[in-house]
Amino acid sequence: MRDAVGSFVGWPSDLIFPDAETPTRPTHKVGKGISRRIESVASQKEVPGRKLKSAAKDIPTTSGTKSQIMMRLEKMVDESDIMHGAIRSIDFDEGVFGAAHFEIIAKEDMQQLFEHDELGIAVIHTYIWYMYVTLMRGTELCNRFNFIAASCINATLITKNPTSVKNDLVDRFMAAGDNTAPSLYFLPFNSGNGGHWVLVAMDLSRLIVYYLDSLSGDWSKYPSMKKTVDAAIIKFRSKKNYRNRKDITWVRVQCPQQNNSVDCEFFVLRFMRDIIALNRIDIPKMYFEEYKSYSRAHLDEMKDELCQFIVDQRII
Repeated sequence: MRDAVGSFVGWPSDLIFPDAETPTRPTHKVGKGISRRIESVASQKEVPGRKLKSAAKDIPTTSGTKSQIMMRLEKMVDESDIMHGAIRSIDFDEGVFGAAHFEIIAKEDMQQLFEHDELGIAVIHTYIWYMYVTLMRGTELCNRFNFIAASCINATLITKNPTSVKNDLVDRFMAAGDNTAPSLYFLPFNSGNGGHWVLVAMDLSRLIVYYLDSLSGDWSKYPSMKKTVDAAIIKFRSKKNYRNRKDITWVRVQCPQQNNSVDCEFFVLRFMRDIIALNRIDIPKMYFEEYKSYSRAHLDEMKDELCQFIVDQRII
């Protein structure tokens, strides 16, 4: 495929998709969004919201091969200045993490996506932004699900300054209102130094913390994380003058398990995606009947979603 770039190749007419044209990029800045080191390609185009039922659609059986949208995006990256060291600075909606947030996208981040490699925080956060825009924005789901930036709370930062991390958690809780109605705060937690990822989902109204780990084990592997989360919840409730009616309950969810050493980030993102798509605050201890396991096709679907989102948002 790549060897044919730049030459004339005959192509069957039934495989030509007119709506797949590469969008014309504006050469002027259009406000918040995506900016280049060299030029701006920001776009305020709204991405149509996805109905929840479509997020649980049948998963294609073909996996391990790159989709049309991924190959299209990969070609766009190959032909862009990113391949020569340029970057993209992306401003997220403030509703994603409860405050202004931006990410830097570089060549390495795109290669992680294309090669199904271990994902960095920039890609993880960009998929979280995708979920916010397509599943949540403008709906009541914004009152039921909240995200916590993984770059602010992880094992490395807790080791260096646990009090600061605790206070950052409290600030995130405070930014979302009174939290008296059931809702979930999603914390993608990294064990430090590029290690394992798990999902911590906190229901502040019922004092329940769900722990989802795609490898065996529970929160006892990360005692400092549990201590920090518990302390933040207690401090938040104290600042709000809520009575602690009971102790905080941690629940280990029997979630789908990975069978390699690179998929933990994908699983954490998929956990959040399915919980939001099913609109479930209470996570069953045995996880959801709809998703007892994840195939490679489930993960490929997420990559295609992110590729389409990056194209729609004109990030490249």
